[in-house]
Amino acid sequence: MRPTPALLGHAATALAELLKFARPADQALSAYFRSHRDLGQTDRAFVAEAVFAVLRRKRSLEAAADSAAPRDLLVAALVRVFGLSARALEQDSALASRVKASAGGSLPAAVQADLPDWLWERLVTAYGEQESAAIAQGLLSAAPLDLRVNLAKLSREDALARLAPEGAPTMLSPAGIRMQGKPAINRHALFLEGAVEVQDEGSQLLAYLLAPRRGEMVADFCAGAGGKTLAISMLMHGTGRIYAMDVSEKRLRELAPRAARAGISNVHPIVLADEGDLRAKRLAGKLDRVLVDAPCSGFGTLRRNPDLKWRHGESAIGELAAKQARILSAAAKLVKPGGRLVYATCSILPDENEAVTDAFAAGHAEFKTLDCSELLALQRIPLDTGERLRLWPHRHGTDGFFAAAFERR
Repeated sequence: MRPTPALLGHAATALAELLKFARPADQALSAYFRSHRDLGQTDRAFVAEAVFAVLRRKRSLEAAADSAAPRDLLVAALVRVFGLSARALEQDSALASRVKASAGGSLPAAVQADLPDWLWERLVTAYGEQESAAIAQGLLSAAPLDLRVNLAKLSREDALARLAPEGAPTMLSPAGIRMQGKPAINRHALFLEGAVEVQDEGSQLLAYLLAPRRGEMVADFCAGAGGKTLAISMLMHGTGRIYAMDVSEKRLRELAPRAARAGISNVHPIVLADEGDLRAKRLAGKLDRVLVDAPCSGFGTLRRNPDLKWRHGESAIGELAAKQARILSAAAKLVKPGGRLVYATCSILPDENEAVTDAFAAGHAEFKTLDCSELLALQRIPLDTGERLRLWPHRHGTDGFFAAAFERR
């Protein structure tokens, strides 16, 4: 990798736009590429990898470069992350040499972890300094490309044969395949046939934790674009009825073509005004299974979305936790006696996880807590993280996830 001055200029311009944090980084970068269609696939890959490396390690790179200027941060990333020499960065050789000589061991712990001070302090309070450092390190790596095989269409073994040699079976999800590199999977025949979907292995486990059965009535209460909805339908073999609920009509619209491609017809989208929408209340006490993949900080997905740690302030966490509690309470009303409720987030903060589910359990005596490790064992998934499901990049190779399961008495 030896970028031309012009390509480095593109990366710096794109990074300057991303550092405004006015919208998600992937959206801002896509917009930049749309306005610069002269950039080829290789050039785009360089720009994307370089700017995301800066977003992941912004604090330590600022310290190494002694600057917050986009081009200086890029040069620091090319030296410290990608290992380029000062000679390879001719126009910036002086800065490159200074970055290479800078020492990182004397930096404050939060800077070494590339986290805002407040987020580092919360992690240390919850998990201790040593484990927090391991968590932070795990979140700095790039996320792999995971696929979920649509087992209603073909077996994982058949999918692996068609993806060879790039694909390997995931360790935890019975439907998962982890790809080597980042192939253009959306152009692969398996994807076009609806035989595979892009989905992190940790996210796939939530459907197995819900464990819907044939013919049941199920709700995916915060369905979004429907990735978990499709996984739930697969486990139900296309039978029964799934209500995909969300307050975002735009995101729910993405579900229809995905369901059609997968050959799924038992999904019924419902756009909600809020968690207390009458259309949801009409299903009170009628559903066998309800999944609440609650809106959250998303800090468990920092490998994919490193901008989140700079876009979310500390005050947002309390607001999110209050919203999560309201959503969980509203969704619980839909569960019938003997039915299962699963609450999940892709957050790593106890404020959004244990605090929310502990408060729910204390205030809803009609629900008993289930052991997630036992529920997964019934699905032949040998993963024991305790009564609650906790997944970590540095331990499990997945995004960071939390889940708790309940049964209505």
